[in-house]
Amino acid sequence: MAIMQLTIIPLGTGSTSLGEYVADIQKVLEESGFPHKLTDMGTVIEGSSKELLVFAAQLAEMPFNIGALRVVTQISLDDRRDKKVALGDKIASVAGQLAKKNRVWK
Repeated sequence: MAIMQLTIIPLGTGSTSLGEYVADIQKVLEESGFPHKLTDMGTVIEGSSKELLVFAAQLAEMPFNIGALRVVTQISLDDRRDKKVALGDKIASVAGQLAKKNRVWK
């Protein structure tokens, strides 16, 4: 399994607000069945690397369909094959390391 962070930035929309675009993409994500999590700076999605890259291309087309004139798509893909990983595993690992050092995840 792989984990992908995806940020899609529509440009040439006439507005600095992106909420409408993000909401449309989140609706498609909900319907996709891919485990995902919206963050302040992008969306993290879990799946096979091949499926994620195809899906990212589909999502990157969406802003064009509602009027964006330019779209910047940033993809970061972590494809780990030595063990099974899932959304949230990295956060749990860091929290565990902090607990060992008597610190708390904030």
